[in-house]
Amino acid sequence: MRSQESRSTSSCAACKLLKRRCTPNCIFAPHFRSDEPKKFAKVHKVFGASNVSKILIEVPEEQREDTVNSLAYEAEARLRDPVYGCIGDIALLQRKMIQLQHDLALARARLSLYAATDSAGISNTDSDQFCTAALGEFPVACGGGFMDSFSQTSYEVNQDTHMYDFSQIPYI
Repeated sequence: MRSQESRSTSSCAACKLLKRRCTPNCIFAPHFRSDEPKKFAKVHKVFGASNVSKILIEVPEEQREDTVNSLAYEAEARLRDPVYGCIGDIALLQRKMIQLQHDLALARARLSLYAATDSAGISNTDSDQFCTAALGEFPVACGGGFMDSFSQTSYEVNQDTHMYDFSQIPYI
């Protein structure tokens, strides 16, 4: 475990940034090593060193590493997206999940229709009309290869543009 590491040669990243002497019982030392200065800098910028130390004191020692990782992730998300922070990431993942569920339902419907047309012995031109009638509400007609029509509806997210998409308000 990192809390057992020897720290006699260097201060932790927190004490270096705060320009103070790192004591043997420093609460930051086990979690903000001297080789990770940016990790503490981000956490300090968003939450403040005093608040982070209060949080770490309140949390049981076995949960502190997870707490620090969570704070670091939240700080990075807040610096990347000052308005929504990590909630923006959650909303993005929820939208991706909904779109993937839609794509999966569409693929299952098409697969069952292809299986039904094969078992019924319907010709290709008849199956195109059958698929179009059965899946009229879907954006892509059934005709053509399965992968061709599926790739037209797959959801691609540009990681850089999700921060500036104000038409979709995150929800929990």
